[in-house]
Amino acid sequence: MITLKLNGQDHQLDVSEDMPLLWAIRDVVGYSGTKFGCGLGLCGACTIHIDGAPARSCITPIGSVKGQDVSTIDNLHSDPVGQVVQQAWLDTAVAQCGFCQGGQIMSATALLKINPSPSDEQIEEAMVGNICRCGTYNRIKTAIRQAATHLQEAKA
Repeated sequence: MITLKLNGQDHQLDVSEDMPLLWAIRDVVGYSGTKFGCGLGLCGACTIHIDGAPARSCITPIGSVKGQDVSTIDNLHSDPVGQVVQQAWLDTAVAQCGFCQGGQIMSATALLKINPSPSDEQIEEAMVGNICRCGTYNRIKTAIRQAATHLQEAKA
């Protein structure tokens, strides 16, 4: 048995330690927001947070996250920064097909938590590896800038 602390709750899972975290999240626990994209950690659709840092769940064995907090897009509404990012995504109409957007939002939220006022270069660096087949990169950058502005205004 492996204890997975997922979205603030402990889950006892009878799985192999080498099972990809993505499949434990989706197939065993039942959270469907984290998507399977490439299976190689290259596209970013499966991005989650491990102790607040973005990680690719498709290449992360569940055994490697023992004792760590794992968060998914399914619970991001309870995170104040995540709320601001999700609202910016809606306000700027980022999504087209939407498949990659959970991973995009998770990466953007992690960035804004450590750097609430990133430069364009820092945004681009943080978002590398998050692929959008619809090509909404400019809207993604706009949404991140908007979220950063809202976070700065909230602090003032």
